[in-house]
Amino acid sequence: MLIWLFQRVLLLGLVACSAVAQVLNFPTSTNRFTGATAMDAIQAGQMDFNIFMIDSRNPEGTDLQSPSGSVSNLDRKAPRKALRQYEKGYQLLLRKDFQGAIQFLAQATAIYPSFVAAHNALGTAYLDLGQNEQARDEFARAVTLDDHLPNSYLNLGCAQLARKDYGAAEEAIRKASSIAPLDLQLLTALAFAEFVNHDYPAVISTAGEVHGRKHQVAAIVHYFAAGAWEAQGNSSEAQREMETLLSEDPKSASADQFRLILEQMKAEQANRDEAKLHPAQGATFSFSTPASPTAEEASRQAQQIMQDVKERNQIAEAEAEPDSTCADCGTRRAVESVGASNSGSRRSAGMASPGATFRAAVDEVAIFFAATDHGKSVTNLTASDVGVRDDNQPPEAIHSFRNESQLPLRLGLIVDTSNSVTERFSFEQAAATKFLQTMAGDKDDLAFVIGVNNSVLLVQDFTADQALTTRAIGQLAPGGGTALWDAVDYAANKLAGRAEVQPVARILVVISDGEDNSSSTTLKEAIASAQRGEVAVYTVSTRDGSHEEASALLGDHALGTLSELTGGAPFVPGSLRRLNGSLADLQQVIRSRYLIAYKPAGFQRDGRYRAVELTADKDGHKLRVYARRGYYASSAQASYHDR
Repeated sequence: MLIWLFQRVLLLGLVACSAVAQVLNFPTSTNRFTGATAMDAIQAGQMDFNIFMIDSRNPEGTDLQSPSGSVSNLDRKAPRKALRQYEKGYQLLLRKDFQGAIQFLAQATAIYPSFVAAHNALGTAYLDLGQNEQARDEFARAVTLDDHLPNSYLNLGCAQLARKDYGAAEEAIRKASSIAPLDLQLLTALAFAEFVNHDYPAVISTAGEVHGRKHQVAAIVHYFAAGAWEAQGNSSEAQREMETLLSEDPKSASADQFRLILEQMKAEQANRDEAKLHPAQGATFSFSTPASPTAEEASRQAQQIMQDVKERNQIAEAEAEPDSTCADCGTRRAVESVGASNSGSRRSAGMASPGATFRAAVDEVAIFFAATDHGKSVTNLTASDVGVRDDNQPPEAIHSFRNESQLPLRLGLIVDTSNSVTERFSFEQAAATKFLQTMAGDKDDLAFVIGVNNSVLLVQDFTADQALTTRAIGQLAPGGGTALWDAVDYAANKLAGRAEVQPVARILVVISDGEDNSSSTTLKEAIASAQRGEVAVYTVSTRDGSHEEASALLGDHALGTLSELTGGAPFVPGSLRRLNGSLADLQQVIRSRYLIAYKPAGFQRDGRYRAVELTADKDGHKLRVYARRGYYASSAQASYHDR
């Protein structure tokens, strides 16, 4: 019974601020962007609290389709009695019996004061009754108990909106977005909070960040940007934002209203330069929650089959021969590689090619690689032990060869926290903690930690403090789907975008079963991001060898493709018992990398793809070499030595 109840808690997830219908009052004026008509347009344009939810669920979908928020590790320790009270309270909450829900949820928190989900649910019930102070206190308690959950901060932001404390609301939602940096719903909520707080430059910046990504469901953010521009007296930019909104979402239910606003703006261009927003009467807009999800077994199986087909196609796409030429990738990569930001913005499809990896300057190519002999790292190679063929020709000259083991390490660790790893998660946590403690031990090494389920959660940013990374890993708890390729794309761009004053080793370690079902980024795009940033991705499969389902084997294949095409290496322990050993082997490989720089023969900056093959022999043994497989001979690439 306890197991069933806990599974039920995980299925329901943490309650976000719209578990049931709500009515909140926001400041408005007679201005077109904040009047009641405009608010109706926003609501019809899907600007309801489903946008603000991390763990909203689609009543038509299965678990694979439905996003869910992160689950606190504290909730896994909730006693049976507290779980029962929470379940009863949650069901009453869904039926809009808020007073009844409060009775049971308060009992749940009294029995187990560290019950994060219960505090979030209790806060939601208070919020729906208009008891905003109590709601804020419950959400604040949830944040205090576990400060790595974005949905708790989001709930707190919603309570602050209801209290009309817009500065605090913006701060809380910004924190939620910093933890889940790829979540466009959170960024949209942040734009709204910034807007009502009159933080107009921030609105424009947030809208620009959303616009730089795939954001079909978040086009409404341009509405807030238009309002922000107009509030600052820039009607022409406001019009551009409205035009962008209409071009991105022309079939919106509010398209006619948006067009009317745009026409009004054009008609009033002459006298809008000095116009500003003025507070006036309040406008009400209400939000509703989708019903509980259905999860019939047949539907779930069908979804899994579709997911397997999708993953096979993505693997085939990533492994396909690269395009023969890349006309525009060189200049853009050079710009992205030097002083890039950590925003992880999307690249166009034309940039996502598996070979767009290396940098060349003065006709020089630099390649990182590692070599093993029967699985053991080889640390004493010389230039004479290594062979290079570039475009099927030996290089004209070898300029440098050195062991990179002493380089400062920039290490990103991605830990899969989806439902598929629940049974082995505690062991994986312990193994990941031990790995980071031994791997990033030098004072110049920096590491960050990402947990990934439906959301990409940056639970610890770059730090040299092992206590912080250990704490971050310990806070993670399994639940939800897997946006693995989104996480790899974000982490690779974060590693590549950090400004450095000296050469560093950029390494990304992924601990996962390789089953992705929630990403907007493809495997090929994730690989391209790592290749562009010269980030080697090492993958460690958490699949138990006793499970040979097609999806599990596909996951290992995908992880292998990711690591091999980025110059890393895949590790497949096959059992939890051997996981620590694989991570120890991985540590050896990472700390025994080499850099070889050479001048290619017959090199021309024609944008053509040039395949590279590295071989190594030591004492008569042919070694296994882990290196990237090629690059585009583009006309404007940054030198490795310029980084």
